[in-house]
Amino acid sequence: MLARVLFGAVGFVFVLLALFVFPPAVLEIALALLCALATYELLGSTKLVKNHRIVLLSVVVSLLCGLNQAGFMLKSPLHGWIGLALVIVLLLGSFAELLRHHDRVGASEVLCAFFGALILPQLLLSLTRIFQMENGALLVLMPLLAAWGSDTFALFAGMLFGKHKLAPVISPKKTVEGGIGGVFGGVACLLVFTLLVNHFAGLSLSYAAAGLLGAAGSVIGQVGDLSFSIIKRQTGIKDYGSIFPGHGGVLDRFDSVIFVAPVVEAVLLLFGA
Repeated sequence: MLARVLFGAVGFVFVLLALFVFPPAVLEIALALLCALATYELLGSTKLVKNHRIVLLSVVVSLLCGLNQAGFMLKSPLHGWIGLALVIVLLLGSFAELLRHHDRVGASEVLCAFFGALILPQLLLSLTRIFQMENGALLVLMPLLAAWGSDTFALFAGMLFGKHKLAPVISPKKTVEGGIGGVFGGVACLLVFTLLVNHFAGLSLSYAAAGLLGAAGSVIGQVGDLSFSIIKRQTGIKDYGSIFPGHGGVLDRFDSVIFVAPVVEAVLLLFGA
């Protein structure tokens, strides 16, 4: 628990430095690297894809998707074609392995590769796209607070009041009381965030919308947490990785964010952020 708390505090300080002190490229590169690591964890750590060449190709495509979103590859009319080119590379490369080793490579491995190399990064890269919006350095905190704030409140609410198991087979330690505490925590974090940015940064975010987004983000984040827990249970692993002391891998730490960030991005785009 001590390692979890200490690393969480250090990680949050790094996030703040990346948002407000370091050049924007630092955060964008970090998110691209997280995409590559998340892809490896989903495909390689779980052994959902046993073909090492497909895993490597997927990780490279995921990394390039992140760099492309950050704008490091080409700032030109060709920029919009890079994403399509990456899809074609993954398509030809993965199916070439399937055709060549059809006796050892299953079609499910190719399908997993497409999810891990293309869909998973696009979900996580919602953070990059929010960061690139006007006032994005502040707005990108919304999905992080909704997901991680909810997770923290759920943890302590469960420790203090937890009696009824929420999903005993999927995640035995989670409780209904913890889940409810997480929802209140998500709402509280977003309301406090809105109060601070409206007062000190001159924004005019709606408190009602922030509260609703905090509640919805908490519920969606808990669904994301449980969803990635199912994959771990079905593939027989405890953690996706060990890159974050006390937390596990990228998918252990960002499972809820991966679900929440696209929803927050959609809401911001819908209301013209």
